[in-house]
Amino acid sequence: MAETPARILICASTDLPDRGLGVRFTVQRDGREQAAFVVRYRGSVYAYLNSCAHIPIELDYQPGDFFDLSQNYLVCATHGAYYAPQTGLCLGGPCPGRSLTKLAVVEDDGQVYFCPDRN
Repeated sequence: MAETPARILICASTDLPDRGLGVRFTVQRDGREQAAFVVRYRGSVYAYLNSCAHIPIELDYQPGDFFDLSQNYLVCATHGAYYAPQTGLCLGGPCPGRSLTKLAVVEDDGQVYFCPDRN
């Protein structure tokens, strides 16, 4: 079995404006490649699998566009479910109480990294 790197570069910190467009990336989970994304909210970075908790469909209709119009919630463009950016908890729409799958990320020296060994 191949060794997993401790950190995988996603993007530069400057690529993530606060409450702006997110950056899409992929992760290996359960033996397959899955879509994921990272956003910045109130100065911190958060990452999730790009899959709605209601029906497993990617959240963003336009690549990287994960925030609603108020820029306070992550939103599924297809079903309208909206999520807390800090936790991934669905706060309304068709799946209240469910959550997005959170992924471990760190920001270090102007770069954002995915940490596969923490998931």
